[in-house]
Amino acid sequence: MKKKVVKIGRNDLCPCGSKKKYKNCCRNKKKRTSIKEEYKRRYDIILKEPYQVEGIRKSGELLIKILDQVEEMIKPGLKTEDINTFVHEQTVRAGAIPAPLSYRGFPKSVCVSVNEVICHGIPGDRVLKDGDIVNVDITPILDGYYSDASKTFFVGTPDEKGKKIVSVAAESLKRGISKVAPGATLGDIGYAIQSYAESCGCSVVREFVGHGVGINFHEQPQVLHFGTRGKGVCLVPGMVFTIEPMINLGKKELHVLEDRWTAVTSDGSLSAQFEQTLLVTEKGWESLTPYEF
Repeated sequence: MKKKVVKIGRNDLCPCGSKKKYKNCCRNKKKRTSIKEEYKRRYDIILKEPYQVEGIRKSGELLIKILDQVEEMIKPGLKTEDINTFVHEQTVRAGAIPAPLSYRGFPKSVCVSVNEVICHGIPGDRVLKDGDIVNVDITPILDGYYSDASKTFFVGTPDEKGKKIVSVAAESLKRGISKVAPGATLGDIGYAIQSYAESCGCSVVREFVGHGVGINFHEQPQVLHFGTRGKGVCLVPGMVFTIEPMINLGKKELHVLEDRWTAVTSDGSLSAQFEQTLLVTEKGWESLTPYEF
């Protein structure tokens, strides 16, 4: 019995996932490349093999273990440097390397961002006070594999502004993650985050985005936290990237301090962030750095 041949029409979408018509894409190619080769050539995206995913997953397990321990130590009177010391020691003790340390000159092993600090806060003598919010962003390298995640914590008893921005930032990440599936686009993720955050009267930071991760600290693709549904790279199994929306209670504008790292809201409003490392699977997604919101 002969197999039925499914013919692809000239004006059908190309099966390679480019979103272009077949006649303008792969129809005239003499040799088809695999999806992995195509994504590397077209987008410089590294689709991960199962053994690589397992390595990233183990790195993520270490990350979450340390992040949970950090949550237990957050309290008024704690210095941000104390968080750095703890994360550094726990990372090295596990046989891993803190990726932020010396990365493009960053002087510490973890980013600790308090209140108006959007991201890349450098740990130091700042003392956490009752009512503060603080984001802790951890990236260990374990056996050559990177994972990346962060959470924003309450210090003592939060006020209403703190409660709101942390809630909106957490829900923004949830909504972004919910759009991850084969056939969806990066624009779907950005739209879900932007539309929700702005409906709550908050704003989305544009200058800093999510990114591919796993083999290197920062890989392609860039994952914008704003955008248009249906636009951007089509998601396929094997993609590993972070979603890490930075949400401001006030306006989206920011500036970077003289240390050339610390990004703060220009209007002094609170900012919060949640981040996880996601894998696109055959049926949807898996968080390689899972935690409860």
